[in-house]
Amino acid sequence: KGNGMIGNIYSMGLALQALEATRKFYDSREWDCAQAFSVVCAHDYQQPMAIAQVLPALVGRSYLDAAGLDCSATKDTGDVPTLCPLGVCQVPTLLLSPRTARIQVHYSIINRLQGKHFNYSTSVEVPRGSTLLKVMQVAAEENALIFSFTTEETSWGPYVTSIHGLAGSTDDRTYWQFLSAGNALEEGVGTYVPQDGEHIQAVFSTY
Repeated sequence: KGNGMIGNIYSMGLALQALEATRKFYDSREWDCAQAFSVVCAHDYQQPMAIAQVLPALVGRSYLDAAGLDCSATKDTGDVPTLCPLGVCQVPTLLLSPRTARIQVHYSIINRLQGKHFNYSTSVEVPRGSTLLKVMQVAAEENALIFSFTTEETSWGPYVTSIHGLAGSTDDRTYWQFLSAGNALEEGVGTYVPQDGEHIQAVFSTY
């Protein structure tokens, strides 16, 4: 993409590793390395799997280098690898904001695909900085009959398996897709942080 993104923010780690491992096979001018690294450094990664994939690229390595690392060579030296060897990253300043303020998030669940169709909406208040999972939990606490849901833990965080008793299935290629302003969220419910007044839609979809 024109802004330096390769796929989406969570594919960037492996994409940058692949480009680093194969750099001798392509002209470096074919992609903007600095721009791509800037995209990664500007994102606040929360999921351990995403962090594990992007860190090797930030130190100029890939998973392929793991077999050839000599860990004893740097033991007790105190040396710390320099992140972003190309100098395109800056350590983000941690901005501490009060978490006591509350925001309102509009939340809808929509099924026009299977069985009895439904479209339910609610508005909930959560502390500023809460994740989408927290929004869903509050909605379920206020009206479990409508907004109950289930999740399963994955290496990428909690994955929503069902809402309102309707579960996705690999057999019929269905799943719950989360949208904001008509655009699919690039983060999972365990890391996405809605803004005040934002409308999140959970739409039962097929792929």
